[in-house]
Amino acid sequence: MDDVEIPEYFICPISLQIMRDPVTAITGITYDRESIENWLFKGNNTCPVTKQPLPPDSDLTPNHTLRRLIQSWCTENASNGVVRIPTPKAPLTKSHVVKLVKELWVPQLQLKTLRKLELLAMENERNRRYMVEAGVVKSMSSFLVACFNKQQTVGLEEALSILYLIRVNPTSETRLIPIENDRIMETFTWILQCKMDGHSSIKAHALLVLKVMVKAASSNQLERLKPEFLSSVVGVLREGISHQGINAALHILLDTCPWGRNRMSMIESGAIHDVIEIELGMPERRTTELILGILFHLCSCADGRSQFLSHSGAIAVVSSRMLNVSIAADDRAILILSLISKYCGTCVVLEEMISVRAVSKLCVVLQADYAHYLKEKAREILRSHYDFWKNSPCFISSPLSKIQLI
Repeated sequence: MDDVEIPEYFICPISLQIMRDPVTAITGITYDRESIENWLFKGNNTCPVTKQPLPPDSDLTPNHTLRRLIQSWCTENASNGVVRIPTPKAPLTKSHVVKLVKELWVPQLQLKTLRKLELLAMENERNRRYMVEAGVVKSMSSFLVACFNKQQTVGLEEALSILYLIRVNPTSETRLIPIENDRIMETFTWILQCKMDGHSSIKAHALLVLKVMVKAASSNQLERLKPEFLSSVVGVLREGISHQGINAALHILLDTCPWGRNRMSMIESGAIHDVIEIELGMPERRTTELILGILFHLCSCADGRSQFLSHSGAIAVVSSRMLNVSIAADDRAILILSLISKYCGTCVVLEEMISVRAVSKLCVVLQADYAHYLKEKAREILRSHYDFWKNSPCFISSPLSKIQLI
């Protein structure tokens, strides 16, 4: 294949690959359908070659003659390792999507229709855009509520997968399901609490959809979330769902815990113990950053600090992540230790901070290339308990002096 010279007019100007489904734009330039549609869907409104105006809804005419020439050339060069491109399927039309949406409410066609829509959503951005325009988001949310009303789980996984696949930009006119819809939130709470076959993948899909919904919600909407919803998100963390599902749940908790009412709901649900247990499993960097962010918010209140300290590995795991993960993780770890040492600085806690090397790492922060505010926070912790720690090995072996801590 590498030794075969490909005719120049077989190559898409965007992808620089052989065109599989050549279409001609109104400017007269031919592109591969997938490449030019992705170009338009990303908000570009000019022809990549001529720079002439090219509206997103402009006609793209299939170039059947060129496609047959490409297929014929592929066949002639099969002995050189060239694989013949298949004849492309007819592109999805909005009318076909509308027809499928109507079939969704025919009981005997329901599951088959959901699977068709899921496959279409997996194929390409064009299909997903047509599905949004045809009202699939609203139909899927109505289907989920209907499942909740009937306590029916058949089709849940497909419907949630479709919603996740066609998730839209929160700033666009076609926003995802509004989080202020009480019936929708009751439905998602039920899904997360439900015991059912294949529950892990269903709940993971639900969390991925909720993550987008929460990200798009306003402050007023987030501070009115019901405790039952937040406790159901926390509860899923104990069930051993997929890594992607765990991260989605952590994103939801982090985005909602700045509000005091939400923090209390999470603490009462045992969120601190659950996220510490996940962290003890040594997850990837992004998961650690999410967990430390949640712990920081929850430790900002007395009940949170009490629950944090009731876990025997809490201080140790936070200390172990300092200087070992990322700047973002260091930031949160130092702020957590600051809250604990300031409000719960008992002899037992201060002694543990020495034994798990938290104190020695704070000394390193003062000497390393860290942001000024982090150095100041580390200095504040060390200065506050200098009299307790001054005879510990980490202070004796460190070039830091009391003067440097003032």
